[in-house]
Amino acid sequence: MKKDIAYLYDKKQQQQPITVLTCYDYPTACLQDEAGIDIVFVGDSVGTNILGYKSETEVTMADMLHHLRAVRRGVTDAYLLVDMPYAADRDVEQAVTNAKLFLSDGADGVKLEGGIEKVPIVKALAEQGIETCVHIGHNPQIHGSKAATHGKTFTKAKRLIEAAAALADAGAKLIVLEKITEEISQIITETVDIPTIGIGAGRYCDGQVLVINDVLGMARPFKHARRYQDYDHLTFEAILQYINDVENGEFPRDENVAHIASDKLARVQKWLKSER
Repeated sequence: MKKDIAYLYDKKQQQQPITVLTCYDYPTACLQDEAGIDIVFVGDSVGTNILGYKSETEVTMADMLHHLRAVRRGVTDAYLLVDMPYAADRDVEQAVTNAKLFLSDGADGVKLEGGIEKVPIVKALAEQGIETCVHIGHNPQIHGSKAATHGKTFTKAKRLIEAAAALADAGAKLIVLEKITEEISQIITETVDIPTIGIGAGRYCDGQVLVINDVLGMARPFKHARRYQDYDHLTFEAILQYINDVENGEFPRDENVAHIASDKLARVQKWLKSER
């Protein structure tokens, strides 16, 4: 069953947690979709996690479209969400144009970063029937990679709550809460009608999102994440074993090769002799 916004809203109403993971390639998309993830998210974190960029601000529309197309080929059931990269939603016209490019390449919705200043853009996207996920709290495109916790003072907490309400009223369908105190995330979750997706925002959001690299143990650990596998160590050990096997003649073995029938080989050898 293809998961859509109605499905995600129903999960919020039923208080069933929404599961979200970033994804950047076809094989990972196949695994996530088969496992039953609710939202496969092509994040601009592809820049620092896959492409070797120093920050998310280097990611381009071309990068995002390329990875979206790869992920889309592996997704059947999950809701497919994609990030608007840095400066791709600088104004209303540009945001609508770029969002339509993503939808034409298979995205179900687009995500953009920013607070209450993004209300006009969210409204414009909603008017075009484009499903939008907003993202408040820590915004890597705005604040950089060094994340600080948001919502620790009255003024900042009030600003977050007001921004969430304004963005929801403008037509946002989902909202990511990143690095926000658990108490303020809970207030936002209980006061907006749209599903909240937390990352480092506590236990009371409607769903949780993590970067797939963090889940697999491909990056240094963060407090908000949990390693479910030791990809770096296991992959390094596999590479070392491969090098050792090749250098010591352990690979390839007979089971790894193909053979020509003996009578055919005899004909080849006879032909070679005649050519000399």
